[in-house]
Amino acid sequence: MAKRVIESFVDDIDGGDAVGTTNFALDGTDYEIDLSGSNRELLEKALAPFITKARAVRADKSVRGRRQGTGSTRSLNREKSTEIRRWAKAQGLPVSERGRIAATVVEQYEAAR
Repeated sequence: MAKRVIESFVDDIDGGDAVGTTNFALDGTDYEIDLSGSNRELLEKALAPFITKARAVRADKSVRGRRQGTGSTRSLNREKSTEIRRWAKAQGLPVSERGRIAATVVEQYEAAR
């Protein structure tokens, strides 16, 4: 018996189709939300005045435990990997449930953003 499983993203704001998961943090708490392209743009526009005045903070290397790679095959954090896997599945691209994500899939994801 054949089985087809279809995973779709639903926009957490309006219930429409979402294009992916957006991650952000505020006051030490990390958040993620599934958004459509237009709702992601709304979020970016709302945050833009604050982001342009804010300072970027990099994670402390001693906490991370290992070095980040470089280039298109750099190590991805868990949230980003999950987001890329969801996006790849929605695009019909082959992607494993665990382990390293192919550099070609990561490049396609980044090009689509």
